[in-house]
Amino acid sequence: MPVRDLKKLLERIHTRLDESSVGISQLIGDLGPADLAELINQLTLVEAATVVSMLPVGRAVDLFDNPFMRRRAAILEHLEPDRAAEILAGLSADERTDVVQRMGHHPRHLVVPKLAPELRKELEGLLQYPPRTAGGIMTTEFVRLQPTMKVGEALKHIRSVASEKESIYACYVMEPRSGHLLGAVSLRDLVMADLTTPVTQVMRKKPVHVNALDDQEDVARKIAKYNLLAVPVLEKDGDVVGFVTVDDVIDVMTEEGTEDILRLGAIEPGALDKPYMQMSLPVMIRKRAGWLVILFLGEMLTATAMGFFEKEIARAVVLALFVPLIISSGGNSGSQASTLVIRALALGEVTLGDWWRVMRREVFSGLGLGVVLGTIGFLRITVWSLFSNLYGPYWPRVALTVGLALIGIVLWGTLAGSMLPFVLRRLGFDPATSSAPFVATLVDVTGLIIYFTVAVMILRGTLL
Repeated sequence: MPVRDLKKLLERIHTRLDESSVGISQLIGDLGPADLAELINQLTLVEAATVVSMLPVGRAVDLFDNPFMRRRAAILEHLEPDRAAEILAGLSADERTDVVQRMGHHPRHLVVPKLAPELRKELEGLLQYPPRTAGGIMTTEFVRLQPTMKVGEALKHIRSVASEKESIYACYVMEPRSGHLLGAVSLRDLVMADLTTPVTQVMRKKPVHVNALDDQEDVARKIAKYNLLAVPVLEKDGDVVGFVTVDDVIDVMTEEGTEDILRLGAIEPGALDKPYMQMSLPVMIRKRAGWLVILFLGEMLTATAMGFFEKEIARAVVLALFVPLIISSGGNSGSQASTLVIRALALGEVTLGDWWRVMRREVFSGLGLGVVLGTIGFLRITVWSLFSNLYGPYWPRVALTVGLALIGIVLWGTLAGSMLPFVLRRLGFDPATSSAPFVATLVDVTGLIIYFTVAVMILRGTLL
């Protein structure tokens, strides 16, 4: 539905909510799940809960199963527990677990007991796994095949359980007693095989799998690497406890990408758990203030560094003209290097053991970039001095100071920006924490020290 039509419909819904709830069902009757999710996302929590409460259970389940639907847990918290439980019961096991994990402690204890005993038992089992692991995002609704089955029997079994399973495209052959994984077979392979062929001859033995406690990012990388629709999740004893589908991986990649972007911007993760326009001002300030305070305190060291060279600045005021140029060049080069390395680590292109190779590459990159910027800075001062006396009689030495300082600062910024992600990963932190503002702050302080040290060496006996 076009955005203009959605806005008009949104205005009509606001009017009906103010006056009476009668007629809202007719207004949204023809909307598909994606358009309805987009509409619900623009309502307040109370309004969204009111609209959801008017939907048939089946349609509410389709709405909550839509990937564009936000604030699912918060909306359920505003519904009657019986109604919330009906919607949860219609979701797949992994989606149900994800929603319940995001609910508050009190609403959760009101809603979960309303579920059927078998669903509640399944949910409690999945909630035991940490949220950001394979077990935390897996579903238990997969097709189990017996190793004694023929292909025809397997297809008949799949048809009989298809309505109860989240996905039927990847099936797993398991030992009946132990639950150990013997192999995996796709629905495509079964359809193409002869009906009398044993399943064990069609299945792929020793399929790619993950462990229940593997990090969700590792699971996403493995599914992408092997181009899988799903990957089985195994416990320590080798039993299959569920599987992760490619749509779960898309959610993981979106979530992890959002967190990395926030950290790169020096914003506390979780700041975008609500739409921007619906986030309260105090929450927005709190999410952004922490890093800003840390960065501000770090930048105060810049004033300390300049104070240390106060005499040099007083005797050669011309040096102060290039301070913004110097510190910005170092910060920019560091931010570039940091971003490149963080991306390479996230995609698995480099590992902790590659730090030395990365350092060697960045040494040459930093030198090359420094020479480029240093040459431009030197030529700028030279050309300017041909037409004015702004930089005084010792402008050649000033130009040389700026040029050499830029080489050193860009080199240092590149090295600092490329190595910080490795240090943080080694300490167990997210490499994205070495955000561009953090690298820029670090290089600002050290860059001033490099700049004035070079100036003292070159200008001694003249301006200094």
